[in-house]
Amino acid sequence: MGRFIFSLLLLIGSVSPALCDDTQQPAPTENAAEMQSMKDFLQANPDCRQFTDSCSYCVVTEGSAECSTPQIACVKKAYQCTARSGQ
Repeated sequence: MGRFIFSLLLLIGSVSPALCDDTQQPAPTENAAEMQSMKDFLQANPDCRQFTDSCSYCVVTEGSAECSTPQIACVKKAYQCTARSGQ
């Protein structure tokens, strides 16, 4: 009887990792190919003077972006202009 229980426990233990949700890779929230580079963003938005990706906040000075250190545990999103020239 003890041998049967031991065999049953081994069987259950060997199957359980396959049934666990941890084995699946999480689906990405955004396609990496759709993420725009900072250079491309600035070229497409030449009048943008301040922008963010929800992690860092950037200011454009003399054509060059100066950004803050990324916040802890942030989720990077597409760049979004927060202030344009003349505003």
